[in-house]
Amino acid sequence: MAESRPRVSPGRVALYVTLALTSLVMVVPFVWMVLTSLKTPAEIASEHSGLLPSHWEFGNYVDAFKAAPFATYARNSFVIALSHTVLNVLVASMAGYALARIRFRGSELIFYCFIAALMIPTYTKVLPEFLIVRFMPLAGGNDLFGQGGSGWLDSWWALIVPGAVTPFAVFLFRQFYLDLPVELEEAARLDGLGEFRIYARIMTPQVKPALTTVALLTFESSWNNFLWPLLVTRTDSLRVIQVGLSVFRTENGTHWHFLMAGTTLATLPMVILFLIGQRYFVQGFATAGLK
Repeated sequence: MAESRPRVSPGRVALYVTLALTSLVMVVPFVWMVLTSLKTPAEIASEHSGLLPSHWEFGNYVDAFKAAPFATYARNSFVIALSHTVLNVLVASMAGYALARIRFRGSELIFYCFIAALMIPTYTKVLPEFLIVRFMPLAGGNDLFGQGGSGWLDSWWALIVPGAVTPFAVFLFRQFYLDLPVELEEAARLDGLGEFRIYARIMTPQVKPALTTVALLTFESSWNNFLWPLLVTRTDSLRVIQVGLSVFRTENGTHWHFLMAGTTLATLPMVILFLIGQRYFVQGFATAGLK
């Protein structure tokens, strides 16, 4: 007797169709970007240009690298994004562990301060942060009162220190550490482990989804950051790749073939990272949403 196949409900079919259409809408801009990067300027400007290039101009990528020091821009972006990722994962995980597993006076108040910080819009913090960087005492020629020089402007300090630790990362780590069984701590303490070794060797390996989620989000945010690097840097040696793309937009027009080629190269690392860590990334958000 033939086995009966499970019936697929209309609701599930509608869900799959909706997800497929949404995915298609999300992918189309990226496909258009890649195909445009392989067209000639004349074809891009033509009213009768189709989706596919008539002549595949792979040389646009080579010419884009020659038109601007993209190797330097990409190196700077990678150094900044990697530094932010390491610092955010390390410091935020320790802060989240302390707020979740160590009882001390004022812990609840500190946690509420992190929650309040999540509600502050990003762009409202730009001016205060800029003033702090500009008037940093004893840096960039400044005196003890932050006067007389440029502070941290046009330096690696300005690119790395502000925004290295985010309130969201601390909040996410706290939620994951709260969910771990207390028996793990008790067994570790009976074995003679100190608080830091419990955090590093026992508890943190149990929150891999949170580690991956924070790492991916931090790297993506730092890699795609445009406004802050634009404000605090002046020289090409410290420019990042998102700011470097602006060289293709001039008063005489936009070099769309170069701009699309550069944007494709800037997007590729994030696509690869999300494909590698998507399982932990989705698990991290799903688990955090259930707490």
